[in-house]
Amino acid sequence: MLKTYIEEVPEAALKFLETATKPTTIIYNNPRLVAPNLVVQDNTLAIRIIHEGFAHDLIELFQKPIVSTSANISGDASPKSFKEIHKDILKDVDYVVNLQNEKTNTQSSTIIKLNKEGNVEVLRP
Repeated sequence: MLKTYIEEVPEAALKFLETATKPTTIIYNNPRLVAPNLVVQDNTLAIRIIHEGFAHDLIELFQKPIVSTSANISGDASPKSFKEIHKDILKDVDYVVNLQNEKTNTQSSTIIKLNKEGNVEVLRP
C-alpha cells in the first residue's frame, strides 16, 4: 500500500522499518494520489506503518490508509489515556474512538525524514 502513495520508497526506509523496535513515522518525498492538504509545502508526507491494533484492523477492512493527527496540541505533552486528550481536539475532529481496552503505547514514535538522496535524518529518536 505504501508504494501506491510513494513512487520510490528508498531502501533505507524499508531497512529502517524492518529493524524498528517502536512506532516509526517516516517523512517521504514526492507523495502521489493523496489530497493536496495532506502534503506539506516542501512536497513531503509523513506516513506511519502499523502492524497491530484497532487502526491496523480498520486499514485492513477499508483496504486504504486512514488520516489522523496526534492527539495533542503542538508543544503539549502527548496524552497517555483518552481522558488526557484536550477538549479542543475532541471537539474539532470528525470522529473519536475511545479504545479503553486497547493496549496503550506510551512511547512517542520515532520520526525520520528522507532527504532527496534517500538518506535518513532522525528528527525524533
